[in-house]
Amino acid sequence: MGDLNIDSTDTQEKNSKFIENLLNDVKALEVMLEKNLIEDNITRIGSEQEFCLIDSTWRPARNSEEILKDINDPHFTTELAKFNLEINLDPVELKGACLKKVSNQLISLMKKAKDTSAKHDTKVILTGILPTISENELEQDYMTARPRYQILNEKYREVRGDDFRLHIRGLDELRISHDSILFEACNTSFQMHLQIASHDFIASYNWAKAISGPILGVCTNSPLLLGRELWSETRVALFRQSIDTRMASRSLKDQDSRVTFGNNWATGTVADIFKDDIANFKILISKQNTSDSLEALNNGETPKLEALNLHNGTIYRWNRACYGVTNGKPHVRIENRYIPSGPSIADEMANFAFWIGIMIGRPPKYNDMPHVMDFRDAKSNFVKAARHGSDAILQWDGKKISVKKLANKVLLPIAHKGLKKAGINKEDRKYFLGIIEKRIKGQSGSEWMTDNYRVLKDLTSKDNALRLLTRAIYNNQADNTPVHDWPTIKGDGFLKESAQLVGHIMSTKLFTVHEKSLANLATSLMKWKNIHHVPVENEMGNLTGLLTWKHAQKFQDLDQDQNNNNQTVAQIMEEDVITVAPQTHIKDAMETMKKHKISCLPVVKNLELVGIITINDLIGFYYD
Repeated sequence: MGDLNIDSTDTQEKNSKFIENLLNDVKALEVMLEKNLIEDNITRIGSEQEFCLIDSTWRPARNSEEILKDINDPHFTTELAKFNLEINLDPVELKGACLKKVSNQLISLMKKAKDTSAKHDTKVILTGILPTISENELEQDYMTARPRYQILNEKYREVRGDDFRLHIRGLDELRISHDSILFEACNTSFQMHLQIASHDFIASYNWAKAISGPILGVCTNSPLLLGRELWSETRVALFRQSIDTRMASRSLKDQDSRVTFGNNWATGTVADIFKDDIANFKILISKQNTSDSLEALNNGETPKLEALNLHNGTIYRWNRACYGVTNGKPHVRIENRYIPSGPSIADEMANFAFWIGIMIGRPPKYNDMPHVMDFRDAKSNFVKAARHGSDAILQWDGKKISVKKLANKVLLPIAHKGLKKAGINKEDRKYFLGIIEKRIKGQSGSEWMTDNYRVLKDLTSKDNALRLLTRAIYNNQADNTPVHDWPTIKGDGFLKESAQLVGHIMSTKLFTVHEKSLANLATSLMKWKNIHHVPVENEMGNLTGLLTWKHAQKFQDLDQDQNNNNQTVAQIMEEDVITVAPQTHIKDAMETMKKHKISCLPVVKNLELVGIITINDLIGFYYD
């Protein structure tokens, strides 16, 4: 998540100085654009690989700092959570065998990560959202202990003024609130950079937005979150909501999210994009002693635009304008942030080649996107692709067309021409774009994942299904097989490793009753549904009691002899309820049941009921 050496903008003096340097950065960029000081005679590509660390039970690990120290390579850096790391690959000139060069470096660095992680009994995996992430791994103690992450978390909460709320609807629905930005750590991306000539930046930037929907549609790889089937690329909804600083209001007003596709086509120059972001988004963080860019320019030096880059790093456009300096020369580039990690390195490099080819091969008719396409269609295409993947129907050239047809018939030919124009080797063009073609005809990462998860859930528990899925992803990545060739997971060879915590096996599909509900209705429902344990809640959703089958039978027997129609659940429930937390070890939960001779345990987090486990769950767990 960017520069680690930051401060919060607390004091007026420090804030004023940072803003002064930020404004000077924009002025310096405008001067460089006017005087043609931006490097325009070369095109480079670069990328960032985010990946997950998992333990021997296929769940998130928490030892990124130790592994990073042992790797001892400046290409690697931390991420928000202790179960993530990132690789920053070297920029290379776009020509000849550059794609193979990037691929080889990525394979080499990932091998280094794997070899080092293995010494810590940890594995490395590429996936948009790790299937086995649970609420247990989204607590504060999983946040990487670096000032940047702590400060960002504090600032986002301060601006929002409330917990972060997720509400994502797909095949399933997820509603949850959280007290930190750690849900953002569920997102794992393969970020791609393309250097752009400054005089062509706005046309290229608008084109990048226009093609985002169809490209994403064939690259989705994140359909699951907390065991729920949501969007084909759930990262798009999750990232937006996980750090959304906008406060709910009773008034109807337009507010921009810091994770954004944008609302209009870009105009002017790249400097105007940065100006809009300064105008629209509050400054959250600063850095002491950022340099004065105008002074640097006057001294004949190339400014780094430190303040501008820092602020830009807290605004997460899916297509982000970036400024950088390479070999002492300033450049501007577009960062593609919507492509997920995985399913394999081969798939990622194919996605990279597809995007670069389409960007470079832009037909002249799309040089002025505002006159070709309504921006709302481009934005709608992106959301549809994120929701439905390759099954989405998009708007293109005034007509409705499927993602698969648009990608295969229109965009692949453009990509081939673009890579040829860039001087990419013929064999590399055919290999990487061939993967895209086969994926379009076969299966995407999201399709492979959802198809297998549904089968596995019918064969075993949800927790085991998610772990089996994760193991299969890991095994398929071992020889860099593209996802279109990944086989269906067989229903044998099940895991020997066991779950560890109550949160891994508890049921979250809860049937509850309110303490003020009529007892005869509650007990009748228990009888109809053959439910033996019903938690009782109050208006706040807090657990206040428990109804058991014995309660129900006793009440209904009494009800036959006397009129109890007005009795409430609170009058017959068990008030002294023994509970456990999601982080409780399963063996401890079983011991608690034995000690107190009970057959169920409500699971409570911060007084709120979040699940329930029964003796049958524990028996099923031990004999699955």
